[in-house]
Amino acid sequence: MSEKTSVADRAVAAGFAAGWTLVPYLPQKPTAAAFRLAADRVWRKRGKSVRRLESNLSRVTGLPVGGAELGELTRQGMRSYFRYFHEIFRLPKMDRAEVVRRTHVTGAEHVHDNVAAGRGVVLALPHMGNWDQAGAWLVGVGHPFTTVAERLKPESLFRRYVAFREGLGMEVLPLTGGDGHNFGTLATRVRRGGVVCLPAERDLTKSGVEVRFFGATTKVPAGPPLLAVQTGCALLPAIVYFDGDDWGIDIHPEVPVPAEGTRQEKVASVAQGLADVFEKGIAQHPEDWHMLQRLWLDDLTPVKAATEAAANEER
Repeated sequence: MSEKTSVADRAVAAGFAAGWTLVPYLPQKPTAAAFRLAADRVWRKRGKSVRRLESNLSRVTGLPVGGAELGELTRQGMRSYFRYFHEIFRLPKMDRAEVVRRTHVTGAEHVHDNVAAGRGVVLALPHMGNWDQAGAWLVGVGHPFTTVAERLKPESLFRRYVAFREGLGMEVLPLTGGDGHNFGTLATRVRRGGVVCLPAERDLTKSGVEVRFFGATTKVPAGPPLLAVQTGCALLPAIVYFDGDDWGIDIHPEVPVPAEGTRQEKVASVAQGLADVFEKGIAQHPEDWHMLQRLWLDDLTPVKAATEAAANEER
C-alpha cells in the first residue's frame, strides 16, 4: 500500500472513530443537517463516485446523464448515502424498542413462519437504505443472524465495523482473511433453522453468477442461491429503504428452486429470480440504492482492457 493510500485510509478510520464516539451525544437534527450539507458538497464536486452513481441511476431510470432530473435524483441518492452513515453512528445508542417501532415492514411473516417451522432463512438484500438498521430490527424481533462483511482497510476500521455490528446482535464473518469456511458456516446456520443475511446484488468474489439486471448483464454472488439449492432454506429477497424519518423493509416471498436441472442451472435460475425482485425494488426507491461502484459487465470491460494493456506495456 502506498504512503498516500495509507494516510487516506487512516484518515477515514479516524473519521469513523470520531463519528461513533461523538455523534450519538450530539443533537440529532443539527447533525442530520450537517450530513445533508456534506452530501450536497460531495455531489456538487462531481467526483468519480458521484459520476458512477449517476451512471448507475441512469440505467435504472432511463434518464439521460447530464439532465437536470437525473442530477437531482443523484443528489438525493448522495443524501440517502450520507444519512446511512449518520444513522449508523447513532444506532448503537438508540433504544431497540424505538428501532422496532419505527421500522415499517411488509412480509415479516415470511421470516417468522419459516423460523417457527424450524426452517432456515437467507435474507438477501441489495445495498439500499440502512441495512444495519434493518439488521437491528431483525434482532429486535427475535432473530439474531449471521452475515458476511467485506474486509475494509485499514484493519482498524474493519474491526470497528465488526464490533459495531456485533454490538447490534449480529454474528459477523469476514469475506476474506478468515478461516476460509464461510459457506460451510452459513450452511450450518440455516440447516439448524437459523437466519443469515447477505448483500446480494454485487459480486465481490469474482465467482458470481451472471444475470440480466435492468437490461444488461451483471454478476451477483453465488452464495445466496447456492445456499437455497444445497440446504433447502428459504431465500427471501428484502428491499430496505428510508420511509420519511423512519425505515421501510419489504420482505418478499421466497425465490423458488426449480425441481429439475443441474445444480448450476438451479443456481442460475434462483439468482435471476433474486435479481428480478431487486430490480423492481430498486426501481421503486432508486434514491436509496447506494451503488457508487461499477456493476454491469459492459462498464467493467474498458477498465479491464486498460489494466491488461498497461500490464503488457510493462513487460
